[in-house]
Amino acid sequence: MNWLRALAVLVIALMSSAASATTGSEPLRDRQQRPWQPPAPAESVTLWPKGHAIAPPATPGDEVYGLGPKDIAGEPVTFVQHVSTPTMSIFRPKGFNTGAAVVVFPGGGYRVLAIDLEGTEVCDWLTTKGITCVVLKYRVPGSGPYWNDECNCRRDPHEPMALQDAQRAISLLRTRATSLDIDPHRIGVLGFSAGGRMVADVSHHAMRSYRAVDEADKVSVRPDFAIALYPGHLWTEPGLTLDPDVTIDPHAPPTFIVQAEDDPTDDIRESLTYYLALQKAKIPVEMHLYAKGGHAFGLRRTEDPVTRWPELAEVWMRTIGVLPAVSR
Repeated sequence: MNWLRALAVLVIALMSSAASATTGSEPLRDRQQRPWQPPAPAESVTLWPKGHAIAPPATPGDEVYGLGPKDIAGEPVTFVQHVSTPTMSIFRPKGFNTGAAVVVFPGGGYRVLAIDLEGTEVCDWLTTKGITCVVLKYRVPGSGPYWNDECNCRRDPHEPMALQDAQRAISLLRTRATSLDIDPHRIGVLGFSAGGRMVADVSHHAMRSYRAVDEADKVSVRPDFAIALYPGHLWTEPGLTLDPDVTIDPHAPPTFIVQAEDDPTDDIRESLTYYLALQKAKIPVEMHLYAKGGHAFGLRRTEDPVTRWPELAEVWMRTIGVLPAVSR
C-alpha cells in the first residue's frame, strides 16, 4: 500500500501547486505576515476612502510578502501577495524637481507583485532624475487578465480591479499636484509584464472604469506618457493580432516599449503587436528590441545590453518634453 500512499501525496502536491499558481499563494522565503510598507522616507497613501467598498481580489486572505523562488542578477526579489487594500507609495525627487511624475505598475502575472525589482528600484532611478515616483500596490490576485494553470486558459476578472486602482492613483496625483509639487500634465506610467498590460489599459481608457467616489474622480484618468517593459496579455493568435479587449484610442499618449527576443514568458509578439497598432493609429511610439535578456530583468544591470534601457528611456522623456533638454 506504500505506493498508494505515495501516489496520494503526489496528487495532493500537484493540486496544491496548481492552486497556488492560480491564487497567488506561491511559497515565499522569509515570509512576513503583514502588509508590505515602503522604505522611508516614502509616503504611503491608501487609494480608496475608508469605508468605500471595492471588489476583493480573486482569493481573499491577509496580505503577506517575502522573497520569491528565483534571484535576478544575483539578488532576491520581494513578492507581495493577497493585496485587498491597494496603496500608492510616493517617493520624492532627490535634489532638483522637474515636476514630472511616474506611476509604476509592478509585474507578477496579476497573481503577485514584484514590488522591489519592478517597483521601488525603479523609483531609486527616477528620483535621481528629478521625477516624483509612485509605486502602485494594486489588488491581486485575479485583478486583470491572467493565465489559469488549472484550465490552461485565460481568465478575466468580473471587475477590472487593476485598471481601477491605476486610474484612481492617476486621479489622486492630479488632484494633489500642487501639494506634491508636480505638473498635472506630466504624469506618466511605467509597467512591467502584467504591469505593461496595465500601461496599455490606462492609455486607452479615457473613461473611468468605476463610479466616482469623491472630488479626485473629476479629473482625467489618462496618463501623459507611457513606458511598457516586456508587456504581456496584448497579443493573440493568429499573426500579429491585438487582444480584442484593447481598443486603440487615437488620443493615447506617446509610448516607449522594451523587450528581449528570448523572453520565455511573454512572446516578443506582445510588443510587436502593440507597437504596430499604435503606429497604425499614428500615436508616437518608440520600441527597442534586444536579442538577449529574458524576462523580468527590471533595472538590474547584467552583461545583456537590454539592461541599459533606462538610459534610452531618459533620452526619450527629454525628446517628448517630459524632462528638460540637456543644455549643450
